[in-house]
Amino acid sequence: MKVTVAAVQMSCSDRVEENIGKADGLVRQAAAAGANIVLLQEMFSTRFFGMLDWNSDYFSLASTAGESVAVRHMAALAAELGIVLPVSFFERANQSYFNSVILIDSGGTQRGLYRKSHMPLGPPRCFEKYFTTPGNTGFQAWDTEFGRIGVGICWDQWFPESARCLALQGAELLFYPTAIGTGCHDHWQVVMQGHAGANMTPLVASNRVGPESGPFGTTDFWGGSFIADEKGAIAVKASADRDEFIAATFDLAAIRRQRADWGLFRDRRPDLYRPLLTVDGGAGGV
Repeated sequence: MKVTVAAVQMSCSDRVEENIGKADGLVRQAAAAGANIVLLQEMFSTRFFGMLDWNSDYFSLASTAGESVAVRHMAALAAELGIVLPVSFFERANQSYFNSVILIDSGGTQRGLYRKSHMPLGPPRCFEKYFTTPGNTGFQAWDTEFGRIGVGICWDQWFPESARCLALQGAELLFYPTAIGTGCHDHWQVVMQGHAGANMTPLVASNRVGPESGPFGTTDFWGGSFIADEKGAIAVKASADRDEFIAATFDLAAIRRQRADWGLFRDRRPDLYRPLLTVDGGAGGV
């Protein structure tokens, strides 16, 4: 089966409806160009406050999956266009808050919920761990009309274990909605190219663009959204500063044959990987 995947990138304002409208337009453009699965960036309906401020007012932007304006809008759009949409949103669940993705299938139905597992906190201005709890869903792969896919969120993309867990669950495509800027662009891209190549699974990364400012300074989101093929090579890459989409087509059946032929999963040795289940490599005797 041949599947066309796309990544959307855009700048964001403080106005939720404006951001959703801009995302809607870009998704429609990607679908009109033949995209079957379109990835939106992390927290596309708001500014990325987790890198700008430490202000409890932002908790008011969270909503349950059922109440989320962004989720409802994109579910209707997925049904209208017959496409798959991983939808990033700020989730409230009882007394907890999560950075989450709802996977919307082509009929507008929800296939599942993923909550970001790895939560950054550090200088000079990353306050995400103040706003959100590390996810409790575990890594998941979902069947859709256009193949079985797995989704991680931003900081998850720096951990090879995330990509491998998704691949082991049968993910044929990996998606990473992202909000990253100010430094380390090459490192960011190369790490994810490694995930694609190590798992022989195409990978789609969507980043936001433009400067966003808060009391603690300005973050310049560098765009550079990209799609890597099953060998880790860049198939297509977006600009550093424009609202746009990129797309690439993959033959999932052909890639599956290549993956089996290469033997990456046949020759794995899980019996030797016990240190991966420890924090310190077993140095503490565990």
